[in-house]
Amino acid sequence: MRAARIHEFGPPDVLSYERMPRPEPHDDEVLVHVRAAGVNPVDCRLRRGVTTQMLADDPFPLVLGMDVAGVVEEIGTAVTDFERGDAVFGVNGFPDFGGYAEYATTSTDQLAPMPDALTFTEAAGVPVVARTAWQALFEYADCTAGDRVLIHGAAGGVGHMAVQLATSTGAEVVATASGYSERYLRELGVDEFVNYREAAFESVVDPVDIVVDTVGGETQRRSVDALADGGVLVSVVGAPSDPIADGRDIAVRAVSGRSEQPALLATIGEAIDDGTLHPTVSTEVPLSEAARAHEIVETEHVRGKLVLDV
Repeated sequence: MRAARIHEFGPPDVLSYERMPRPEPHDDEVLVHVRAAGVNPVDCRLRRGVTTQMLADDPFPLVLGMDVAGVVEEIGTAVTDFERGDAVFGVNGFPDFGGYAEYATTSTDQLAPMPDALTFTEAAGVPVVARTAWQALFEYADCTAGDRVLIHGAAGGVGHMAVQLATSTGAEVVATASGYSERYLRELGVDEFVNYREAAFESVVDPVDIVVDTVGGETQRRSVDALADGGVLVSVVGAPSDPIADGRDIAVRAVSGRSEQPALLATIGEAIDDGTLHPTVSTEVPLSEAARAHEIVETEHVRGKLVLDV
């Protein structure tokens, strides 16, 4: 089969499109004939060697990619909930990953039936970002109707999912993004918009109950000033390296990536089919050009998701 993999850490051009043996599923896994694979910022960090704690001790050669959508090709001997020919979407977990390939093995607890409303390309843009947004809002922040929620990077992968999930609960959503994305975010249901290039959000936004931070760094530190007492800051880009609560009555949490709900992906699929969630895929790139896809993710503001067509 063909795959895009790395033999060393480095810039996008370390991604090599090459032939490799097709993987074999373990007893509790299925082999997915991948039709599309999502690209996430964490893939780029892995390629650069920034998040090596997610990797095996000797990871190379490594096929990157956590989001997949495709058709079940083979099932392991212990698999009872999927059959050959099922259309599925899901997450390839660490340390093996493997989504940037024509075939990938995936544990059944990380898969769900593909939503009827989506194409393979659209479905591949969903799993990691939708699951992360869900966890941030409901598992880490207990978002409910009436909460004021500030979402940074709201037009990105996690951000655009968080906007839709928060509005669906009856929360009041404040979004930060570039001015280019204001109309798009208003259409998703945002109540208040801040162009981060023109205004300091902590100076113009009334106190919020929840901050979902997809940016990190200085934005994360400044977010403390936007929180009301008793509020929660949830980071999806890692915990802050320094204490930032500064004695305030607030909580600072970081999404770990592992949900407490085994059926969460199926729940997300239902939310897509009932019209609650509408994933955006703004950019499609062939698998053979995975290096270019990483360049785009690292240098441009991708609206929603970039997906590799396999």
